[in-house]
Amino acid sequence: MDSSDIQKKKIAVIGGGLVGMVNACFLAKRNFQVDVYEAREDIRVAKFARGRSINLALSHRGRQALKAIGLEDQIVSQGIPMRARMLHSFSGKKSAVPYGTKSQYILSISRENLNKDLLTAAEKYPNVKVYFGHRLLKCNPEEGMITVIGSDGVPKDVTYDLIVGCDGAYSTVRSHLMRKPHFNYSQQYIPHGYMELTIPPKNGEFAMEPNYLHIWPRNTFMMIALPNKNKSFTCTLFMPFEDFEKLVTGRDVLDFFHKYFPDSVPLMGEQALTQDFFLLPAQPMISVKCSPFHFKSRCVLMGDAAHAIVPFFGQGMNAGFEDCLVFDEFMDKFNNDLSMCLPEFSRFRIPDTHAVLDLSMYNYIEMRAHVNSRWFIIQKNLERFLHAVMPSTFIPLYTMVTFSRIRYHEAVLRWHWQKKVMKKGLFFFGTLIAIGSTYLLVRSMSLRSLDYLRRPWDWVTNFQNTGHVSLQPLWRL
Repeated sequence: MDSSDIQKKKIAVIGGGLVGMVNACFLAKRNFQVDVYEAREDIRVAKFARGRSINLALSHRGRQALKAIGLEDQIVSQGIPMRARMLHSFSGKKSAVPYGTKSQYILSISRENLNKDLLTAAEKYPNVKVYFGHRLLKCNPEEGMITVIGSDGVPKDVTYDLIVGCDGAYSTVRSHLMRKPHFNYSQQYIPHGYMELTIPPKNGEFAMEPNYLHIWPRNTFMMIALPNKNKSFTCTLFMPFEDFEKLVTGRDVLDFFHKYFPDSVPLMGEQALTQDFFLLPAQPMISVKCSPFHFKSRCVLMGDAAHAIVPFFGQGMNAGFEDCLVFDEFMDKFNNDLSMCLPEFSRFRIPDTHAVLDLSMYNYIEMRAHVNSRWFIIQKNLERFLHAVMPSTFIPLYTMVTFSRIRYHEAVLRWHWQKKVMKKGLFFFGTLIAIGSTYLLVRSMSLRSLDYLRRPWDWVTNFQNTGHVSLQPLWRL
């Protein structure tokens, strides 16, 4: 496809969030005409940001996508490295569990500032136009037509060569694809909600160690804290809704936090804690799976619109950014031929996104419960040792997911294989230790003790000779 054909093609990106703006940059680099439709107002000039959201953890997959559009260094410079988990016990004792090697870390990133930077970067392309305050009413993927409504309240029909749905977990684009034959969809609300709280700076500095993701694991619920550039921490309490509903007064909240998170209360301040707690109700979390991600050569879904992920592996944004990167790689492979690129993108990407959705659900159990066990610490240390000894053969699951671009579903398969090998290895060495210990115990027994084992035969001989059994030798032992 030559450049003159590309210039004629128009692409609509629905959703001006993180994935939408990264997509706009990728598509603009290919000289497509890109129109972005965002229902909200421009957050760079808005007086108030609507709602709150879980802090972001940027890792390798997301960074690779940002690198491809020339934004990695800019975004990374605004993040705070987190090199390990910092586990907080009931007593306030803290213990660090590294994520990987000393050079491996994830970055705590402000969602709002990242979105602002991506908007600004996309608008620098002359072939990108962002329409704020424009909501999608209808989507006709067969004809590539969308109906949007702006601040004037007048619906407008616009036709495009490609519609890219990046409009989140409650995607309007996806809702129209759901009416098509052979489109599969499932969603799951987990029984836990989340609520965001704040630990302010202390004397102008961080109130806790800044280069960690702090975790208060409490089996059925947990709280985490990520550092911010302004020296504060954004805390997120994840808990079953039925437990949230039990906390109806300020006294209930304080009693709860003094019981389960006692070391956090002085850092938050009792008054600020109760104010923040009742500022907004606990928010739900949804997991979404669908397939395929495309319709013919006219429509494709990416990010949460294709695979909404609960936030417990820190891969929601990273997987969404990797969607954009994978799509761009297929555009290279198929020379911008959308009829080839879209079905291949669906075929390739679906098993990976389904795998990371399942991993995120698993990791919630690990974060809130498994990290409390000594076996978890032993296992993590053993994984790091095996990875150091056999770096290309044994790679911990977290390393594969967070610090590489190994496909998610391949990482899961490899993880299951490695767990089997570890179990068999531990059983083998345990057996060797048991056999070795038994052998040493036998060798350490005195000849007199071994002679005692032969005495029943001596008793038989003595009985044959004398007609009676003498136990005298036994009592002399």
